[in-house]
Amino acid sequence: MASEERFVSEPTGTGRWPEAIRLQRVEQLLHIRFDDGMEFALSAEYLRVESPSAEVQGHGPGQKRIVAGKAAVAIIGVEPVGNYAVRLRFDDGHDTGLYTWTYLYELGRDRGEKWQAYLNALGERGLSRSST
Repeated sequence: MASEERFVSEPTGTGRWPEAIRLQRVEQLLHIRFDDGMEFALSAEYLRVESPSAEVQGHGPGQKRIVAGKAAVAIIGVEPVGNYAVRLRFDDGHDTGLYTWTYLYELGRDRGEKWQAYLNALGERGLSRSST
């Protein structure tokens, strides 16, 4: 999705509705603007390590997996799913998990806290953001 996409369908009870989503390929940032005026620029690495997929989140509380070595991951595709989410395709082959509007809003709103928790978890496990 090289250019800005506009979503014109009606919201489906998510509480927040995206007005525009744009992928900046060079910077590997997903820009999203919501109907309440909030705008977020979310990095590919952050989106990958916080993927809503079972591979990352597990199948229940307390099962979240810390994914290391994704500093250089790239988003290679953004695909709309119905009128409630997008599927992100990453160059490491990961493409499961649907990023609902609600989840993308949460990721943007809570980015500082979530990112710090991720960095802390990496440090506690002796893991690195880089793949080397």
